[in-house]
Amino acid sequence: MDFEDLTALVTGSTTHGAGRSTAMLLAERGASVIITGRGEERGSTVVREIEAAGGQARFVRADLADFGSIQTLVEAAGPVDVLINNAGIFPVAHTLEQETDTYDQLFTVNVRAPYFLTKALLPAMIERGGGSVVNISSHAVSQPELGLGVYGGTKAAMEAFTRIWAKEFAASGVRFNTVAAGTFISDGVTSGGGRAAVEAIGAKNSVFGRAAEPHEIAEAVVFLASPRASYVTGATLAVDGGRTIL
Repeated sequence: MDFEDLTALVTGSTTHGAGRSTAMLLAERGASVIITGRGEERGSTVVREIEAAGGQARFVRADLADFGSIQTLVEAAGPVDVLINNAGIFPVAHTLEQETDTYDQLFTVNVRAPYFLTKALLPAMIERGGGSVVNISSHAVSQPELGLGVYGGTKAAMEAFTRIWAKEFAASGVRFNTVAAGTFISDGVTSGGGRAAVEAIGAKNSVFGRAAEPHEIAEAVVFLASPRASYVTGATLAVDGGRTIL
């Protein structure tokens, strides 16, 4: 029960994927979890599942593309001990086909939102003498993929913020780390071509010959967020099935 009496906020935790699995694992290990996303019904479903398993959770609706919604989320959440910046979007476009609106949306959701959400929640962590922030990145930073240039750029920015924040707030007791996820099964990635298509990508880009299940990403996230990783900060942990060594 590493997270007993602690509050954790997980963005993008209403759909089947790493965010939802992380929220459920945090609750299983004692945290009171704040579920966030745009879908009220989906969020309520996750809360019910956590409560049915004996955990504590509540849902706060948030659209991270809307700065006002972020402020509402901060006010509704109150002080938190753990922040998981998981929410993100990944529309695909080659450079010559990249539209300005989509470019702006990627940086708004993937960079601006977690930056200012973190900024808003940090003072309470500092006042309480510690906390943990885990940002979710991607293999697309270290191994660029065609069509994911802007997406990879947003994740590279978050990895940079992780290192900056780890140094800037080292004396406060707040730790900052990143999980760079490889190919994993989620609603977001399977919506385009189904599970089989994602599995095919995972088979090609992992020494294990498969894509990850969401809980395999979540386990790494929860470890970095926990006191067991008390001497880890400013790190980017690749959870990619060995993709970086292929």
